[in-house]
Amino acid sequence: MTTELRVLDAERWDDWYGKLERAFGGPAESREERALWRELTDCERSLAAWDGDEIAGTAGAFSFRLSVPGGALVPAAGVTMVSVQPTHRRRGVLTSMMRRQLDDVRAAGEPLAVLTASEPAIYGRFGYGQATDQMRLEIDTNRVRLNLPAGTDRVRLRIVAPTAAREECEAVYAQRVAARPGMLARQPGWDRLPLLDPKANRDGAGELLCVLAEVDGEVRGYARYAVRPIWSPATGPDGAVLLRDVEALDPVAYAALWNFLFGLDLTSSVRIRNRPADDPVLHLVSDVRRCGIGLRDGLFVRTVDVGAALEARTYATPVDVVLDVEDAFCPWNAGRWRLAGDAKGATCARTGDSADLALSARELGAAYLGGFSLSALAAAGRVTELRPGALAEASAAFGSDVKPWLPHGF
Repeated sequence: MTTELRVLDAERWDDWYGKLERAFGGPAESREERALWRELTDCERSLAAWDGDEIAGTAGAFSFRLSVPGGALVPAAGVTMVSVQPTHRRRGVLTSMMRRQLDDVRAAGEPLAVLTASEPAIYGRFGYGQATDQMRLEIDTNRVRLNLPAGTDRVRLRIVAPTAAREECEAVYAQRVAARPGMLARQPGWDRLPLLDPKANRDGAGELLCVLAEVDGEVRGYARYAVRPIWSPATGPDGAVLLRDVEALDPVAYAALWNFLFGLDLTSSVRIRNRPADDPVLHLVSDVRRCGIGLRDGLFVRTVDVGAALEARTYATPVDVVLDVEDAFCPWNAGRWRLAGDAKGATCARTGDSADLALSARELGAAYLGGFSLSALAAAGRVTELRPGALAEASAAFGSDVKPWLPHGF
């Protein structure tokens, strides 16, 4: 049985998306969610693997701009909606879609491809490396207190409908993007994603709410949340604040928002699924042990054009190193590259000089945003030092002052 890859015909989107839903299992998405994903889908960047008249596989890409160390916003293909029907597993369908997609990304001139993985073990063989973590928190607000910075009482807090505050929240978010690698500059339509609130997805919580933090009439931060009421026959109210996202432009506004969330009546916990691994809230709380911290993988990065990707970011310390890159899936990247750069910029070009470090495209993707060090990867046997001292030099240079983080999926 053979399959044929074709660019998605917009008229077949419903069928295509339906096959994606079936591959992932579970109930169909709400009409509201489905309509948004239909609007955001770029059919010209979407593929369908056809077996006769049936769709056997799906894959798509969004045109993103990703923040990297140094604050630049770099074009990146956001790989998404990848699925293979259970009747067609282990027949090369996924590999053929990944092959076609990366060829297309290269032709489009995008130096990076990024994705979030339903099964992380799948994408390493295609050169994607885990580049960020996301932190889960479940804070016991009955036992944890906040150490608030001076000036928190000057912040005015105002609850508004999330849709009414969309522009103010997006203005805050846009100012945060360049400050942390891994964040996405939101394209038109993506500002609606954080506002999705279908009743079927609330899991017993109330409607989504938004609180704005203002100083002298200027919005300095926001939090979007819902409350899940829980009542214990023995102890009474034990509700949970389900925090969707929180951003602020300064420490005072950020602390004021967390203080508000901690103080909501009839609740005893604040829960959030996705925050950066170095979130400042860890230094506000009185007892980090009662914050229910957990980590999982976030964004996976793939260097599609090694030279352009490494030139697009800056480096924490001066570096001059030759990298011997192994890349069987994108062989145009394979070989030796001299990277020279510092905090002001970088150059990266092919060279015939002897290599200082050897690594694969997967490790390069993992280290690219500065979240995982080359030294840690070397300790796991995934990076090889060929010149004494090169590992420490390059590892320090690739580092980021703040942990990279992807704030929302795609």
